[in-house]
Amino acid sequence: MSKRSCAPDPGGAIRLGTMVEKPDPSKLAPAAALAVAPNHSVEFVLSRAVTPEKFCAALSKLFAVRLSEVALLRLEKGLLKFIFPEQLQTAGSIPVSSSSSVAADTATTKKIQLFNAFTTVKHARVFETIKLMGGEEKDPSEQAAIQKLMSAPVLGSDQKVLGVIQVSRKAFEAATAGPDFTREDLQQLEIAARVAAKLPFMQGLSHAKP
Repeated sequence: MSKRSCAPDPGGAIRLGTMVEKPDPSKLAPAAALAVAPNHSVEFVLSRAVTPEKFCAALSKLFAVRLSEVALLRLEKGLLKFIFPEQLQTAGSIPVSSSSSVAADTATTKKIQLFNAFTTVKHARVFETIKLMGGEEKDPSEQAAIQKLMSAPVLGSDQKVLGVIQVSRKAFEAATAGPDFTREDLQQLEIAARVAAKLPFMQGLSHAKP
């Protein structure tokens, strides 16, 4: 497979095409190798997630992030609409023509993106300020900014954009946001996007509540 150039953007971003070169598990640390090697297992687990909630819960475990740090958007008539988290479903939608949305850029370019210094990237923060936890449960991280972000397009078999998956790390300071996302993480997110493209909820079909 030919290698692609991968120059970081000012915001600590890595932007790749829809294909990511597979890393050699033998050259990775044990934990990273475990995450990369059994791709078939990752696909199997995600393919059994019959609702957006279960799919995003599986992603949160895969990347060791909070459930509130995973977002799933579906493209409908030129608008990206949240199907997870549930609290954002009525918060509005994102036009794919938006110049201030990473999700819109991901959908337009059809490229996966990685930002490990996301606070330096120009973007709209309106959805970051919405409370996601219901009831008496409180998570201080909800009011924190997104420090690191991965964003991947969900593409159908005809390369038509179905939606976008985003995984982030939130914190009040970059130093407490956890480890940087890696090229191996991007590969896992690309696999997740391929699985999502085959699931009914990304194709606009109805799904039962868990």
